Amino acid sequence: MKAKINTLLRFCFSVWLLTFLMASPVTAKSLLTENNGDPYQSFKGRVINSVTESPIQSAHINVKGTTISTISNADGEFSLKLPADMEDALISISALGYQTKELQLDYFKRENVIIAMQESVQELAEVNIYTKGDATDLVRKMMYNRDENYVSDEALMTAFYRETIKKGNRNISLSEAVTELHKQPYLSNKDDDIAILKARKSTDYKRLDTVALKLRGGPFNTLYIDVMKYPQFLFDTDKLGLYSFKYAEPTKIGERNLYVVDFKQRNREEPWYFGKLFIDSKSFTLVKAVYSLNTDNKRMASKMFTSKKPNGVKVHPDNVQYQVDYRENNGKWFYGYGKADLEFVVNWKHKIFNSRYKVHSEMAITEWEIANIIVPHNEEFIKPAIVMVDDIEGFADVDFWGSNNIIEPDKSIQNAIEKIQKKIME
Repeated sequence: MKAKINTLLRFCFSVWLLTFLMASPVTAKSLLTENNGDPYQSFKGRVINSVTESPIQSAHINVKGTTISTISNADGEFSLKLPADMEDALISISALGYQTKELQLDYFKRENVIIAMQESVQELAEVNIYTKGDATDLVRKMMYNRDENYVSDEALMTAFYRETIKKGNRNISLSEAVTELHKQPYLSNKDDDIAILKARKSTDYKRLDTVALKLRGGPFNTLYIDVMKYPQFLFDTDKLGLYSFKYAEPTKIGERNLYVVDFKQRNREEPWYFGKLFIDSKSFTLVKAVYSLNTDNKRMASKMFTSKKPNGVKVHPDNVQYQVDYRENNGKWFYGYGKADLEFVVNWKHKIFNSRYKVHSEMAITEWEIANIIVPHNEEFIKPAIVMVDDIEGFADVDFWGSNNIIEPDKSIQNAIEKIQKKIME
């Protein structure tokens, strides 16, 4: 068991590893399933700030009384697919710092659906209450209450995963997949498993010059950001002394009051973590975490992320950011969304200009159920070291995802998809 954990830590200490084209990629055979043919209805909309009209990213759109959900993209846009016979659904829209809205399904049956969200207002009295006490003790309570606050049963989850790699501002690689997660209880020592149900990927190798970044880990990169399931990758209870914690201004999600705690790693000699924790004031549940890795120590940061590289090339991460959101159902919380953004600088010896690569990965849970998971003998799970292989054919089918909910592509990704489709038609 110890050897297994150590291996996992080496892979996921910072969640990501990169390997260059010269390295042999690890591949996995995907489980491909056709749409079951069930009729469904689809709705689209956009979530914005009611005052500034700016888009709200990562807003959670949920069908009340069910576990069907999706999130808004960077442009605030979303799509939501429901069974055709669901007529009287109530849709809940929530986002950090905003009042929750609930709308009848009929509202979404019009064109150009806009959902304007009002910002939450914190009273001074609430701020005074929040800033009392020791922030480290609050985080300790958060960790101790994992068993009570989070799902304590096995769960079967459907999730949408997207992975993009850009060189400069150009999309050079796009991977998308519908996955099935076998999620273990939060206090279980068992690791979660992932199977790919449907996937497509395209890489423009002509724009990669000599070197191409390949991302190892696939959906595991966003799954391991679940710090309440995998606290060893950030801070477990016995590691809290390695960090400093202090209160920041509180906030809300709907009517739920949240403590906000800033944290920083004390040891700054090696790459170190810092960020914010959003903790429910009543149950001490971690509702959201956003954190980054300081990479000023370029040599150590390079070792953390780079698996293999050609001679004469220096590679180091320049920007590393993570986000994890949790959702609540019947008083229990579970992993709902994970996102990671990294930027890498590639310097060739004897070349004047360097190359910059941006790697983005995100996964959203779109449906789930508590289940005693019995894994069939023929079940094929992907491995944490997977490199997703090219499969461009899926881009030719405009209804490729069928009834599956996805993260709506933002404008840059949609442009990339249209270019891929045009190339296939040529």
